Amino acid sequence: MGESVAEATLTSWLKEIGDTIDLDEAVLEIATDKVDSEVPSEVEGVLVEKRFQIDDVIKVGETIAIIETSGAATGEIMNGIAEANVVENVSQIEEGIQVAKETTVAQVPVAATTNSNSERFYSPLVKNIAKEEGITIAELDTIVGTGKEARVTKNDILAYVSNRKAIQITAKVAIDQESRAMFKTPQEQTPVHAEKVKTVPASVAVGDEVIEMTRMGKLIAKHMVDSVTTSAHVQSFIEVDVTNIVNWRAKMKDAFEKREGEKLTFTPIFMEAIAIALKKYPMMNISVSGDKVIKKKNINIGMAAALPDGNLIVPVIKNADQLNLVGMAKVVNDLAARSRNNQLKPDEIQDGTYTVTNVGTFGSVFGTPIINQPQVGILALGAIRKIPSVIETNEGDFIGIRSKMYISHSYDHRVVNGALGSMFAKAVADYLEAWDVNRAI
Repeated sequence: MGESVAEATLTSWLKEIGDTIDLDEAVLEIATDKVDSEVPSEVEGVLVEKRFQIDDVIKVGETIAIIETSGAATGEIMNGIAEANVVENVSQIEEGIQVAKETTVAQVPVAATTNSNSERFYSPLVKNIAKEEGITIAELDTIVGTGKEARVTKNDILAYVSNRKAIQITAKVAIDQESRAMFKTPQEQTPVHAEKVKTVPASVAVGDEVIEMTRMGKLIAKHMVDSVTTSAHVQSFIEVDVTNIVNWRAKMKDAFEKREGEKLTFTPIFMEAIAIALKKYPMMNISVSGDKVIKKKNINIGMAAALPDGNLIVPVIKNADQLNLVGMAKVVNDLAARSRNNQLKPDEIQDGTYTVTNVGTFGSVFGTPIINQPQVGILALGAIRKIPSVIETNEGDFIGIRSKMYISHSYDHRVVNGALGSMFAKAVADYLEAWDVNRAI
């Protein structure tokens, strides 16, 4: 999985117990942060045991499954599996009988709620969910239905349950905070004027569509919230005249594509400028670990890429300062293409030391990006626009049409002060503005 990967989440089994598996055939799928990968079998045989279930987190080195490769006949293996299943089923039945005997009277009203004389129709699936969640018919009657004739659908009740749990969690957190506050010293007490953060669950009205967040979406949401609560975000903005770069690229792109078989975009040019700036200001190429700062030896630039489903992924250009423009263009194009096709390897999104995001791709002039933890900076590239601008010459000032863009630098104010954050962004801008229009590739 790569040296930096310590664990993965099992997302699906592609084989069931008793299935025959060929050499290099995929057995299961796993996910590490944002990359999904198939795990192939290194042997031929029959799957006889699964050690983990879907959504379990598995550490590198742990045994995921057992494959029988001893040469025993497949029929014997299948018989063994069948016998094991019989024993397991008998055990489960006995367990269920024992649980039923121990069921308390207090649980009866919850089960009885689905047999209430409500005039409203509820499907068996909705009733089962209500039963599992302890929702009474009276409470069920209050849910706004989006189905035919205002019936409560599966999505309706799941959204209600989600909101209901959010309220319960919020209330529990508030109670816990108040309890802890009782045991604080006067110096630790929260000021009276400080307002508590309240989580207000969204209501679902008739006609609203409830969409379950994807696994990747949930991970991204968590990373974003964690980053905001971890780093003190500050932004600096600089306008950059990229007229020379625009003219140079227009002149070189066709010859470059014909010679290298690669498109020459603006991205590798910007990446080259950022890599040089990181080398000039190495204290931007750091991470924070507790009360320690880790100064990174390698310059590994993360390149935020939007995916077709609306999610985001950040492949990493390793040792970006060691690449020439041709090498940078090839790496950028390769990572971008494989990002869109979900073909990145787990190690290719690891070990980034600084991140760049191109908000100009979608027409944004500038943005205030959130830092990719545990890094301390991220640069947003705005849209390139032709605008009237004052041009200074030895013969005086005049108005001309120039290609300009904004770069927005977000940095962690815990360890990066305004001077360093601004000087770094200025170094990127100076490099781009001084681009040699006669440069050869």
